[in-house]
Amino acid sequence: MKGKLITLTVAGTLVLGGISIGSPTVSAVGNGPEYGGNETVNTSILTTYDEMVDFLEKQEVKQEQMELEVIGQTVKGRDIHLVKYMADPDNPTILYLTQQHGNEQLTTEGTLEFIKHLGTGKTKGILEGVNILIVPMLNADGAMGDVNFSLDDYVASGDRNLTRYNADEVDLNRDHVDRIQPETQALHNNVLSQYDIDYMIDLHHQGAQSERDGELVSGSILYPTTENADPEVVEKSKQLGAVVFNEIDPTGWGHLGKYNGGSAETISRNGIAVEYGISTLLFEMRGMSDHYYESYVLGQKSNGYLIKQTVNTLTASAEAISDGSIEEQDISFWDTLSYQNTRPSE
Repeated sequence: MKGKLITLTVAGTLVLGGISIGSPTVSAVGNGPEYGGNETVNTSILTTYDEMVDFLEKQEVKQEQMELEVIGQTVKGRDIHLVKYMADPDNPTILYLTQQHGNEQLTTEGTLEFIKHLGTGKTKGILEGVNILIVPMLNADGAMGDVNFSLDDYVASGDRNLTRYNADEVDLNRDHVDRIQPETQALHNNVLSQYDIDYMIDLHHQGAQSERDGELVSGSILYPTTENADPEVVEKSKQLGAVVFNEIDPTGWGHLGKYNGGSAETISRNGIAVEYGISTLLFEMRGMSDHYYESYVLGQKSNGYLIKQTVNTLTASAEAISDGSIEEQDISFWDTLSYQNTRPSE
């Protein structure tokens, strides 16, 4: 059952779709309400598709180095956008992909903040050494709850529900081989096949009750695990993971585990690494914006540090590629990093 509307705010400086974004005010991982039927998760504070498009169009006008391209349409006809910073074709290129699953929105919120930073002095010099491609919302229909199936059992209140699936109830992150859906076709035909991409971070959310070494995680990471991936591609993926781990895990509010992920090449982390030779990293942030399983949804007082985690991840990885320090990363931590597990219910 959906509860009554409770408005929760996060201290910060940037407002997108009602969310204020700034430094996390939490003192430890997971500080902020879980969802146990007592708190309302309000989707009205999340950036809508139309708000995102308006933001991107305004940033393109403001930012000389930014170009906005439409790469295709969703099932329901919404344009899918690609944000491009391609100053030098000889530079390495990274792709950031968010919201293959429409109910995993805080990575998109953080990505929009990162885009804004790229137009300011906050990321001065990064674009001199790296090309950046961003698909900020692949599954716009799911993000807007504009789907051909019922969402009556979903937890969140607000102006819409958000679902993992696209409008035809297909998981886009299981469609990277057959490519039946227009969203995955657009990604492969007009991004992955058109640009010489070296790295990709695929940004997702997972359930709220995963822990590593007895402490709830702020997220988890994983490199390609299919045996068909080139060992050099996997090594560079692990280096990318080292950059992210070293940026987030020591913060005090970040705590990362190793994700328990499969080896199927229908999953982007695996299939894209094999087909295109792109070094890929999966980042699963903690908690979802909506779901029909209450244990997957996280109270929105945690939004601040999860958005900050996204911004830091994108900034640190772009910097490391730009200045070449990614090639010096120690990947031995992967050998001792514990797989996360689900905390037993009390």
